[in-house]
Amino acid sequence: MKLLALLCLLPALLSAKTLNVVFFLVDDLGYMDVSPNNPETFYETPNIEALAKSGMRFTDAYAACPVCSPTRSSILTGQYPARTHNTDYFGAANAFSTLPKNYDPAKDGKFGKADKRPVRPAPYHDQLAADHTTLAEALKAQGYSTFFAGKWHLGQKGSWPTDHGFDINMGGRGHGGPYGGKKYFSPYGNENLPDGPDGEHLPDRLATETVKFIADHKDKPFLAYLSFYSVHTPLMGRPDLVEKYKQKAKDLGLKPNFAEEFPRQNRTVQEHAIYAAMVEAMDLAVGKVLAALEENGVADNTLVIFFSDNGGLSTSEGSPTSNLPLRGGKGWLYEGGIREPLLVRWPGVTKPGTTCHTPLISTDFFPTILDAADLPALPKQHLDGTSFASLLKNPAADLNTTRALYWDYPHWGNQGGTPGAALREGDWKLIAFDYQKGSELYNLADDPGEQHNLGEKEPQRFKAMQAKLEALRTSTGAFRTSPNPDFDPDKFSKW
Repeated sequence: MKLLALLCLLPALLSAKTLNVVFFLVDDLGYMDVSPNNPETFYETPNIEALAKSGMRFTDAYAACPVCSPTRSSILTGQYPARTHNTDYFGAANAFSTLPKNYDPAKDGKFGKADKRPVRPAPYHDQLAADHTTLAEALKAQGYSTFFAGKWHLGQKGSWPTDHGFDINMGGRGHGGPYGGKKYFSPYGNENLPDGPDGEHLPDRLATETVKFIADHKDKPFLAYLSFYSVHTPLMGRPDLVEKYKQKAKDLGLKPNFAEEFPRQNRTVQEHAIYAAMVEAMDLAVGKVLAALEENGVADNTLVIFFSDNGGLSTSEGSPTSNLPLRGGKGWLYEGGIREPLLVRWPGVTKPGTTCHTPLISTDFFPTILDAADLPALPKQHLDGTSFASLLKNPAADLNTTRALYWDYPHWGNQGGTPGAALREGDWKLIAFDYQKGSELYNLADDPGEQHNLGEKEPQRFKAMQAKLEALRTSTGAFRTSPNPDFDPDKFSKW
């Protein structure tokens, strides 16, 4: 009888275990790059697909910005980049800091010299402010061990992961990519990641370090934050995988193809062998970490989140992927630049293989993780995030599905994007550009590719959403673009 009683109590005892957190953040991975979202994808992602089958897939999850550093800031602070003023990738030309040593204004986009563009971009803060309570700090205060591996890109020395609540930092620094040594292969030339054997592959090494941390900390609560450098440029893949995908593209008869997305050309076919190799290597690393959770007996009490920091790179720097049917890509306020793959597994809570269509944004992760772990909320910190733990229990739960999601990107994107801001409310999305294009209104339920501007057909909605967007820009203290007195309209007649 005692044994029977203990067996009956076992589920409750398991659920009482402190919840661990594994957060996978991939760099530049597009929504259509993974098989759970796109069964026809050219890239092979079996471990990501297995994660989707064991948890919940979100169809309408967003990064808070179409470039990396702002989204990373939003995850760790629970606030919009407009509020923290981290609105551009750190290292971009900035009125608040010295221009990068290698900055060449003559190569700044396709608009000629930077000081001749129609509007001047807003300044931004290129460091994660120390006065925020970050996700790592909040969990550390509750007894968690905290680990970071991979790309940081939230400030130079003095604003590295260990300055913001992470006990261990493997590879995180101010760089936006693996730009030392042999880049994606050892020696890495990274002061925060000891070199491995010559030729060791970076994504696998980061996974190995994460696995070691899990094994060493399995008896106490932990946060393992694996922030891949993959699949950011430079485009470099394992030679064996590159050859595999060259042959696959040949067998399928795939050829590169592009269509105009002024002022750039936008890739319309997934067939880039090197990029495909990078995606698969990242997927293998994800699988390695997920296997370690099982091997160390902590899978049943570990919340797993898989996400990307912005859309796939489709209009610049080799344009290695296609986000179609989503419009644009990294650096653009269209869906291709901000809609992300999101998978969440909360054992015993999320029903395996479920799908949720409620719109979410990256500011929501911080309060959700605290909620799921039954830890105190931080209302003064989470000004812009909402816990979606209720959706993980029931994907049809009411999470105020008409709440507005907000983006502010007052910069000329390296990938061709235009400064502006955007608002999503229900199925409706407004984009307000800071230059000639004006504002555009789309119904994403009917037109996820954003091809039909309904501004003139929906004047009342158009006006109301414009007012709400302006109110958000004001309430968050968003920095704005400014007119450029040196602008020559004759050089920018087409938009």
